[in-house]
Amino acid sequence: MATNLTISANIDVVDAPYASGASWVDLDLSNDTMIFTAGSDVVKDGEPIPSQTALNQAGIILTGTEQIVSQYFVADASANILRQIDLMGNTTNRYVLAFTFDGPTATEPILELWDDITLNTIDSTTLGAGTPANSWWRGITTTNSAPSIDWVGLNLAGSSDLHYLQLNDGNGPLIGATTLYCNLKVVIPASATTGTSATPIIVVKFASN
Repeated sequence: MATNLTISANIDVVDAPYASGASWVDLDLSNDTMIFTAGSDVVKDGEPIPSQTALNQAGIILTGTEQIVSQYFVADASANILRQIDLMGNTTNRYVLAFTFDGPTATEPILELWDDITLNTIDSTTLGAGTPANSWWRGITTTNSAPSIDWVGLNLAGSSDLHYLQLNDGNGPLIGATTLYCNLKVVIPASATTGTSATPIIVVKFASN
């Protein structure tokens, strides 16, 4: 019997595990999206999912210096509402994104980022324009411990070594039902001089027994 995966986001200010002491939302993987932004009066927690124009207006202003994106949201399609992931980003929080497996796996679950659902390219600017080490997307596995202050993590892009997350901290396949965790942030390099919009795909890969 195939193992099923539920991906959830902590939408509370309490850094507590999935299903114990904090508010989490389970993601609809076909319709929900994540938004990374500077925020605005209409791009904020509890507001309806904004238009593309509103998202553009709430974008990060390039300054010629490195910037870490400060606000992260789930666009909850079923409720047509933005839900802020307060604990995500350059924080020391552990329980931010949860990956709940209802049984064992044959391989260690890994998290990758790609341009689109074909999972063939990492050509977008935010994924490093083909060079994974230049990706703006950073990730760190927090299954076993919280990250340190100003954690560096891995530049996430594609499937090459050191550019994807091992969600079980490199400990291999899951022997039974369990929940794994990670944190993400977007770091815009000082070299970024031209605005860009991207919709990369976050993928969790694993094989069932």
